[in-house]
Amino acid sequence: MDFIKKLSFVLIGLILTSLGIKILSDHHLTFGGTAGISTIFSFLSPLSWGTLFFIVNLPFFLISIRELGKWFTISSLLSITGISLLREWFDQIIPALELNMLFASILSGLLIGIGVTFVLNNGSSLGGIHILGLYMDKKYRINRGIVLFVCDTMIILLALALVGWLSALFSILCIFIASNIIGRYKKSPIKEMDQENTINSHA
Repeated sequence: MDFIKKLSFVLIGLILTSLGIKILSDHHLTFGGTAGISTIFSFLSPLSWGTLFFIVNLPFFLISIRELGKWFTISSLLSITGISLLREWFDQIIPALELNMLFASILSGLLIGIGVTFVLNNGSSLGGIHILGLYMDKKYRINRGIVLFVCDTMIILLALALVGWLSALFSILCIFIASNIIGRYKKSPIKEMDQENTINSHA
């Protein structure tokens, strides 16, 4: 039952995050991390966002499998695959939304922040910068919200030439909201898995 509960929360997190990213794309906003990198590449490549997101995240799994464990890496890979497929599906079934830019950035920040927190809180991640954030938290006790905000802001600044200053500012607002929600997340899936492995090794 506990596994089913965690799986359900991860799925909810993936749905919320995918919706948040769709709102960003519909309003020509972008996000940080591998989602932002994928958005930039989507402007320059015929490949879909979901395909690019999956490809961009693959190198980060080398860090994850060495530093964060095999099962966490497999779970994260499944989450990456899930959000790539959901994002593609939402583009097919949900028409482009037309919202006020400020409201769109706030709403997407809330959806992504809550969605990512659900995913992280149940033993998985969305790859890329989230894996880096978890690693920094585990290794150096640096708040993952701070790591995400700093990295994501740097990526947004690099995207200025493509999205413009106004879109970049609203994108940073979205990142700030999402990072604050994620930063309030206290429970560490890495610590929990370490504890479970310790218990299993003594069983």
